[in-house]
Amino acid sequence: MKRLLFLTLSLAMLIAGASPSGTRYVRVGPDARFYIGDSLYSYVGANLWYASFLASEGRGGDRARLSRELDELQRLGVTNLRVLAGAEGSEDVCSHVRPVMQPRPGEYNDTLLRALDYLIAELERRDMKAVIYLCNAWEWSGGYGTYLEWAGYGKCPDPVADGYRQYVSHVSSFVVSDSAKSMAARHIRNIVGRVSTLTGRPYSESPAIMSWQIANEPRAFSSDSLHKESLARWLSDMAALIKSIDPNHLVSTGSEGRYGCENDIDLWTRIHSDPNIDYAVLHLWPLNWGWVHADSLLAGLPEVYTLSHHYITSHAERMRSVGRPVVLEEFGYPRDAKSYLYGSPTTARDSFYNFVLGYVGPGRTLAGCNFWGWGGEAVPAHEMWLPGDPYTGDPAQEPQGLYSIFSADTTTTAVISRHTRRH
Repeated sequence: MKRLLFLTLSLAMLIAGASPSGTRYVRVGPDARFYIGDSLYSYVGANLWYASFLASEGRGGDRARLSRELDELQRLGVTNLRVLAGAEGSEDVCSHVRPVMQPRPGEYNDTLLRALDYLIAELERRDMKAVIYLCNAWEWSGGYGTYLEWAGYGKCPDPVADGYRQYVSHVSSFVVSDSAKSMAARHIRNIVGRVSTLTGRPYSESPAIMSWQIANEPRAFSSDSLHKESLARWLSDMAALIKSIDPNHLVSTGSEGRYGCENDIDLWTRIHSDPNIDYAVLHLWPLNWGWVHADSLLAGLPEVYTLSHHYITSHAERMRSVGRPVVLEEFGYPRDAKSYLYGSPTTARDSFYNFVLGYVGPGRTLAGCNFWGWGGEAVPAHEMWLPGDPYTGDPAQEPQGLYSIFSADTTTTAVISRHTRRH
C-alpha cells in the first residue's frame, strides 16, 4: 500500500511538472504536503527580514556578517528564511528601515537590487530556501502607507507618534485605491521578473526561492464588506500576476490568519482557496494580541497554550478540505518580564517555542514555521534602532531585543536545534 501511494504521488507530481528525481523547486503534493522531488519537505525556519540589507556592498551592508549568520543558522538546522524584498519611501520616518530600495515610484537603489541578487546566489550555494515578501501593510518598510502617499493620499500617520487608529484609518484606503495598488503591482513585476546580475538567470529559475509572498500581514484594515472583498480580490490578482511571471515557485499571502482578516476566518479560508495561492499561512503573537501580559509571561503560559492550540488547529482544519499545507510563518514571545536587556533570561520564551515547534513536521499540524526573528551576533546599541546600529530581528519601530533570538540565547537555540533534527 505504501509503495502504491508513493507511485501515485510521483505520477501526480510528474503530471504537475515536477520531476520526482531531481526538481529543485518546492511543490505541493496531492496529499497537501510540501515536496522537493519525491522527498517530503518540512522545516523550522527563521525570519531574517534584513538579509538583503546585509548582502549590500553599500550603506548598512556587511557580507561577512551575512556569511556568519547563515553559517550559524545552518549549524542549528535552520535553512528556510523569510526575507524582505522592498523598502519604499522616505528615510525621514524614524521607524522606517534604512536604506530604502525604492525611494520614489519605479526608481530603485541598484546597490540594494544587486544585494538581493547576492543573497539569492548565496542561498543557492548553501542549498537554503527563502520566502520573499514584496510589500508590507505596516509602516516600517513603507508598503501601504508609502504607496498611498505616492498616489496622492497625503503623508501617512506614524502609528507610534500619531496613534494606531489614525494609521489604520489612513492605510485602509490601500485596498480600494487602484493607483496605489498599481504601483505595488509594478514593484512585484520588477522583483519577480528580475534577472540576477550575478548568475545571469532569472529569479524564476532559482532553486533558492521557495515562495513569493505578496505582502507582510496584508489587511483590509476595515470590517466593511467593500474593504474585505477588495483585499481578497487584490491578493487573488497579485497571485495570478506572480504565477504569470514565474510558474516555477509557490505563492503565499503573508496573512496573520483570522486576526489579519478582521476576525473573519471565512474570509481567510476563501483567500487561501484561490487556485494561485499554494499554501496557507498564519502568525501567532500572544503578547501583541492581549493573550498574556508583560507581568505574567511565565504564569500565563497555560492560557497561551490553550489559545495558541485553538488558533493553529482551527485554521488547519479549514485547510484540510481545501488541500493546502499550513505554515506558521511568524511567532514570537518576549524575554522574561518583557526585558530588552541583552542576555537576560528567556525561560518563558523557551517553553513557548518548544510548545509551538511541536506542531511542525511530517504527520503534524503544520508543514513548516519561521520564528521571529533571528538577531544573530548583533548586540543592540540602543533600545530603539538608530542608523548605523546593527540590524536585529526587531525592525526599527520596535525595541531592539523585544523578539530577537540572538546567538547568545543558547537555551532558545538549543530548543530550535532539537526540533530541526526532526526535519
